[in-house]
Amino acid sequence: MSASSAGRDGGRERGGSGGLCEGRVVIVTGAGRGLGRAHALAFAAEGAKVVVNDLGVGPGGDGGSDGPARRVVDEIVAAGGEAVAHGADIATGPGAASLIAAALETFGRLDTLVNNAGFLRDRMLVNLAEDDWDAVMRVHLKGHFLPLKHAAAHWRAEAKAGRAPVARVINTSSGAGLLGSVGQGNYSAAKAGIVGLTLVAAEELGRYGIQVNAIAPAARTRMTERTFAQTMAAPGEGEFDAMAPGNVSPLVVWLGSAASDGVTGRVFEAEAGRITVMEGWRPGPTVDRGARWAPAEAGEAARKLLAEAGAARPVYGAAPGPSGD
Repeated sequence: MSASSAGRDGGRERGGSGGLCEGRVVIVTGAGRGLGRAHALAFAAEGAKVVVNDLGVGPGGDGGSDGPARRVVDEIVAAGGEAVAHGADIATGPGAASLIAAALETFGRLDTLVNNAGFLRDRMLVNLAEDDWDAVMRVHLKGHFLPLKHAAAHWRAEAKAGRAPVARVINTSSGAGLLGSVGQGNYSAAKAGIVGLTLVAAEELGRYGIQVNAIAPAARTRMTERTFAQTMAAPGEGEFDAMAPGNVSPLVVWLGSAASDGVTGRVFEAEAGRITVMEGWRPGPTVDRGARWAPAEAGEAARKLLAEAGAARPVYGAAPGPSGD
């Protein structure tokens, strides 16, 4: 597999020499459109060589084409960068292995993995088919696990050989994974699972020089255009495009660079010009009687604790009004 390149002598119109990711090799999955495309272009603008993975499927995972990935590669090359397209299914073991191999065989190294690929099959729970559950779990959760597994195996081998990597993984969760989203039970569960995977991977892989973080982005993409049609409309001329996918990418690029040293196991929301460090489950009000509760007594205690606790944030798409205990 050979890389497309405009060479270094001509410079990079997007970033110039000495970018934040100069010399790094970055994989971005689902990089043919939307957030993934924006990430790939942003990394290239900061000097990275990019493996652009995309199956070219529709919003629900149907069809397939190498066109989207190749168009992003062409954009990067036109700006003076280096990139290669990869079209295998990274939710399979062989496909994920070939993704890591594409970086190593084309550019000789791997520094950053951005797990971004996904699609939607939205239904209310009672209408959600088993196939729709399985498909979304596969592309989001398994499609994060397998590239992470194969990249981590490479980096671990490098570390054991005395070549300690400065490796970075950025996973893609969602507000739906943090709060839930009506009509997206499969997607919400998969995105919540990605947060759990991120936390475990950060702890397990830190000893090898691998940092693992997650983002929960909000932007105007094919996956969100129906859900947020009103709030994610394109801006008027001269106005800040708050929902442009490129607004999320600067944080992703920084997390994927050596400059993010010491940041691992964290989840960030990124939307428009806003970055938020998300704080997960923490112990709230508690009571301990030192013995087993009777069911009625446990219920009474739970209600007292709920009265002391802060109100839960509503699920996306929930009906307005107070929620019951």
